[in-house]
Formats: sequence, C-alpha cells, structure tokens
Amino acid sequence: MLDSWHDSIVQVSEFGLLSALAIGGGLWLFQKNRPQARVEQFDIKLVERADVENAIAQAEVVINQLVQESENHPAIGYLREQVNQLLLDLDRQEIKLAVTGGKSVGKTTLIEVLKSNWQATIKQKFSFYETAPLFIKASDNSETDVVTEVETSDFVLFLTNGDLTDSEFQTLQQLKAANQPVMLVFNKQDQYLPDERASILLSLQQRTQGNLVATAVSPLAIKVRKHESDGSVQEWLEQPAADIQQLTQQLSKIVTQQAQKLVWATTWRKAKLLKAEAKNWVNGVRRDRATPTIEQYQWIAAAAAFANPVPALDVLATAAINAQMVMDLGNIYQQKFSLEQAQTVAGTMGSLMLKLGLVELSTKAVSTVLKSNAVTFVAGGVVQGVSAAYLTRVAGLSLVEYFQQQEIALDSGNNLNLEKLRQTLQNVFQQNQQMAFLQGFVKQGVKRLLPEVAVEKAVG
Repeated sequence: MLDSWHDSIVQVSEFGLLSALAIGGGLWLFQKNRPQARVEQFDIKLVERADVENAIAQAEVVINQLVQESENHPAIGYLREQVNQLLLDLDRQEIKLAVTGGKSVGKTTLIEVLKSNWQATIKQKFSFYETAPLFIKASDNSETDVVTEVETSDFVLFLTNGDLTDSEFQTLQQLKAANQPVMLVFNKQDQYLPDERASILLSLQQRTQGNLVATAVSPLAIKVRKHESDGSVQEWLEQPAADIQQLTQQLSKIVTQQAQKLVWATTWRKAKLLKAEAKNWVNGVRRDRATPTIEQYQWIAAAAAFANPVPALDVLATAAINAQMVMDLGNIYQQKFSLEQAQTVAGTMGSLMLKLGLVELSTKAVSTVLKSNAVTFVAGGVVQGVSAAYLTRVAGLSLVEYFQQQEIALDSGNNLNLEKLRQTLQNVFQQNQQMAFLQGFVKQGVKRLLPEVAVEKAVG
C-alpha cells in the first residue's frame, strides 16, 4: 500500500503537491480556528435587569402622556396590560427558541431532533417556535411579519443550506440591528463534497464573524454493501444519525451562561417596541389636533396673499409660514417655542423652501391647474393666494412630521436640526405633489377666494 501511495505521489507535479499541502493546511487552520461557544461573539447587547426596568419606565411615560392628552383613548387598556406582562417577563424561566430560514432548509426536522435528542439533557425549560418560510414572496408584508415575530424570541436559529444569498444576509443584518441573538446554522452540509463544504463554511464564518455551526439534521442515506462467503452481495440503505453535536454544545453553553440575560434582552426589546407603539398613538392624537390648526393658517395665508399679491417668491415664502402657527404646533407636540424662536424657525423654513425650489415648483403647479379655467386664472392674486395656502400646508405638515420624530415631552424648541428639517420638507412636498391632490386643493382654494366664481361655475 505504501509503495502504491509513493508511486502516486511521484506522479504529482511540484505545483500540484504544493497546492494539496496548501488546501490541507487551510482545512487544518479552519478546524483549529472554528468558532468557540462563547456568547460574547454574538455581538449583541445583553442588558441587565436595571436596563429593562428603565425601558419599561420609559414606555410608561409615553402611555401616561397618552392618558393626559386623550383620557378615554381605546388603546390605553391594552397598553397597560402589555406593561404588566413585561414586568412578569422579567422573571420568566422558559427560553423561547425560534427556528427560521427559507423554504425546505430543515426547520421542522431540526426542532424534532432537538426535542428528542437534546432537550431532555438540560434543566432549562425551552419552547420551540418555527416561523413561516422566508423569501417566498407570498406577499409584500409576509417577510416583515415573520421577522417581527422572530424578534420577540429569546434566541434564533437561522438555517441556510449553502452560502448566504443577499436576502438572507440582509435579514440577518436586520435581526442584528434589533439586538436579536442569532446563530447561523449551515444545514445539509453532508450534501457537499469536503472541499465545497470547507469553502462554504469559511465564507459563512467570514460574513457572520463566527456565529456559525454546521449540521446535518437529516443526513442522506448511505448505501451499505455486504459480500457474503458464498460470493453473493447484499445491499441496503442505512440512515445515519443526525449530526447536531456542534449545535447542541453551543446551545448548552449559551443556556448555562446567559439564560436569564437572554430573557432580559427580549423583554427590553419588547419594552422598546411598546414605547414606539404608544408614541404612534400619541402622535395620532396630536395629528388630529394639528390638522385643523394647519388648515386654519393655510387659508389665512391664502387670504392675505390674495388681498395683497406680490410677484417676489421670497416674500411669498415668508408670508406662507406664520410664526404663530409654529408656536401653536409646537405646543401640541410639547415643543415649546418663544415668539422669537418661532420667528426664527419660520424664517429658516422659508429660506429652506426657496433654496429647495419648492416655492417656484408649487407656484408653477398651481398655475398649471388654474390655466384649465380662464376665469379663475385671470383673477388677480389667485395664484399667489392658493400657492401661499399650499406652501403653508407643506410647512405645517413638515413641522408635524419633524416633531413626531422627537422624544415625547422633550422641550427642544431651540435645538432645531436643520438637515433633518430640510429632508422632511422635501419628503412632505413630494408626497403632496400628486396631481389629483393639487386639483382638489386648488378647487378648494378657489371656492374660498372667489366664492362668486365658484357659484357661477356651478350654476353654469
């Protein structure tokens, strides 16, 4: 056998031998540097109990703000129940393990194997949850819904059958951004040749920074051939045992070292989500109060510009943004402004609208709509009046959008973020540029500025 092996080696060129040695060395290094079972490698924030209690308290602040601004709001009871549940979750002993991934990656089989071969060997209580398959494009929201569900679990096993696709990588990044502990499981590794398997493992390790294990939860059957003494041959298929040793070792160490902190991290995430949900309700109440305020000031601006039409765009922009509207909207959103500060904000917004070209664009858009009716178009000041109303509306909605991004009950009226305000102005302007909206808005403006024309047109 040695002679045969020696003859084979002689036939290998020097380059081929060096290549073989390099591949062998790489495989040895990969095995040597295989990620160890240290939970610190998961690159997440494992919070303490005090952090969770503080997050719950912050959610309660927002809920109390909702009670203050809308005492009988229908969501208050539900939000209070969620706070109570979070307080109970602080001492929860059961670990919730989610198994997710694309279609046919082995999620169901993995859960069955873990339940039968591993769960009984540890003292920690576990509940397993299998998500719906990702990346099947059943609907636009299906994948988002699954990821949202996963984020309420204490730990996630993310299964893949090969190197990561872009969709898989983006989902992993999303879970990481949500501070969700995730382990990538390369399943069905037995279906690859050894060199292919090593290449995929190395790629996965580099992209996940070591949060990786390889398994074969349902290995391919192996053909067994037995030669009898009489010369006959018998063949049959044998099913190898599941290869999950690396996974169970990692899970066992994680549970032993960090079970309670995993529960706290989940509760902390839920508290953050509850705070955001409560803030959305508060913003909804405030927006209902802000809308009539914006409409009041937009028609005031329209009447003023109609009565005293001016061709200068800068004057039009300044007239469209009333400092008193800034103060009134600030009061609704708990952003206190003095008159001087409100005037500064109004001037700043007018300047931004000019620099962004919004005043000129809105005037042209209003003119285009009005040209369809010669009677209203030739009436002096109508273009300026409707344009002023439109710009006032854009400015008001931009302030509302900007204020909604601020912390609840935060007095930051004198700390205006101009870059964020500029982006908000652009976004709101684009959202209100649809022709159907403009036609309806112009028609409404004409009715207010020229009621006799509107009546004549209706009679005609």
